Amino acid sequence: MRVDLHNHTTLCNHATGTMDEYINKAIELGIDEYGFSEHAPMDFDQKYRLDISQKDYYENEVKRLKEKYKNQIKILLAYEVDFMQNVKMLDEILNAKVDYLIGSVHFLDGWGFDNPEFIGKYENNDIDKIWQDYFDTIQAMAKSKLFDVVGHIDLIKIFKFLPKKNIKSIAYGAIKEIKKSNMTIEINAAGLRKPIKEIYPSKDILELVYELDIPITLSSDAHSVDQIGFMYEEVVSYVKSFGFTKIATFDNRERVLVNL
Repeated sequence: MRVDLHNHTTLCNHATGTMDEYINKAIELGIDEYGFSEHAPMDFDQKYRLDISQKDYYENEVKRLKEKYKNQIKILLAYEVDFMQNVKMLDEILNAKVDYLIGSVHFLDGWGFDNPEFIGKYENNDIDKIWQDYFDTIQAMAKSKLFDVVGHIDLIKIFKFLPKKNIKSIAYGAIKEIKKSNMTIEINAAGLRKPIKEIYPSKDILELVYELDIPITLSSDAHSVDQIGFMYEEVVSYVKSFGFTKIATFDNRERVLVNL
């Protein structure tokens, strides 16, 4: 089965293309289950996310598309939620009637580390500490037990500022907590479009994920129609090389494992 569960719309203010265009492209590519997971509203960095006033519109549009294309593709409704230190997430999102919630870390103490505008901070701080702070935040996110999927688990590598310490030792605590919290880890192709030119997660981390028998799912993190199903076959080959034979999809917050 072909799934692509992390994708955006123009409602996040940094994507292009209509929702119908996204679905038609997914159908063309033979994707069986396609998830819209818009950047969830919150009282931080509002320029790059869905506004809370558009929540109902977004959810109703996805439901409309579910019905319109029900004989061609299964469409899932979700949110990608930012987990941040000292910033409250909205109950309206955490309790929304969706198929799944993706928990992601894009900020460390307010620093948007994946935004090229703020790349200089990497060069002025201890890179090992940055990585440890990031994975400590991933661990706290998993411990919250609020989410179903971990988004782009090693996003911190985006600009190729890599730690001196062993990556497995840095990430191990977070991976263990993800296992304990019964979460799924997405294999996200967007890293191939970024300076790192590497799938999220890296080989080191995916080895840990496999060893701990943590379920995975697949995503392209599309922000434009041409990014849907991005490098899908390469991603499938990548995960199969570790021994994975199944991927996760969701229905009303319930995980279902299907054959790759």
